[in-house]
Amino acid sequence: MQLTPSAPSDAYSDEQLLEQFPGFTNHYATVNGIRLHYVQGGSGKPLVCLPGWPQTWYSFHPIAAQLAEHYHVILLDIRGMGSSDKPATGYDKKTMAQDVYELTRLLGLSEVSLLGHDIGGMVAMSFAFNYPDATHKVVVADGGHPSEGMRYMSLLPAPGAFEAKMDGNNPYVWWMSFNQVKELPEQLLAGRFRYLLDWLFRYVMVDEHKMVEFDRQVYAAAYDDAESIRAANAWYQAFEQDMQDAKTYAPLAMPVLGIASYVSYQTMNRGLPDVAQNLEVVGLLDSGHYLFEESPAQVLAAVLRFLE
Repeated sequence: MQLTPSAPSDAYSDEQLLEQFPGFTNHYATVNGIRLHYVQGGSGKPLVCLPGWPQTWYSFHPIAAQLAEHYHVILLDIRGMGSSDKPATGYDKKTMAQDVYELTRLLGLSEVSLLGHDIGGMVAMSFAFNYPDATHKVVVADGGHPSEGMRYMSLLPAPGAFEAKMDGNNPYVWWMSFNQVKELPEQLLAGRFRYLLDWLFRYVMVDEHKMVEFDRQVYAAAYDDAESIRAANAWYQAFEQDMQDAKTYAPLAMPVLGIASYVSYQTMNRGLPDVAQNLEVVGLLDSGHYLFEESPAQVLAAVLRFLE
């Protein structure tokens, strides 16, 4: 494969990308000892949107405008992501949830709903566990709080399961282990992150072409340097602390919606009922992990119905 060089970072700056989000504005706030970047638009009840790996706030672009027709939408670069700070510590999901909570306090929001994808779903659930009085409803898309079940992930793929596309019955997520390694991933991937992006999108999406070239360049620019790779991998390296914190949480009482692609449908149906008492799981089984790009209409329908 010929590596496509990342375009100059200023071509994919937040200000440039914001031109695709009419009515949204760019902001920074210092909370919990770090500076967070967020974009907001729309009006109504607040909806905080938390992205996952390896994306940024921009990942909500297929659904942001429609959400903003109904809600005050806040698209956040979580700690370690995009234009937010990338400190040395604080990547356990409890601390990251505190980042989000303090931002909502700063914005004068007493209660919010949350929509989190992937790692963002972990943070959204941690927010709900730790700040239930500030949580109205929670939507997690292909995500869930780290649990002891992670210890039973396979070191080797099931026979015949590691093919061109992820096997939904026997998912093999080797990067969950790779990202635990300190220092080596950034040495291997800095300046070459596009290789990983293209492989990942091909593997976990049903139709990888739904992740268009422009979007791939956006994420390559955001993750192509050693500091960004180090910070993103810290989300994974904090899983042990996350699992210990999970043991102290009571099940969630507020409404929770899980939106699952074919790669996570079984996992979410097994794990979420243990931690959410008022739960609904919707399976979008013709979509892969990057649901917003592959199935934006179905995601919007599920989210808007649930929140309303």
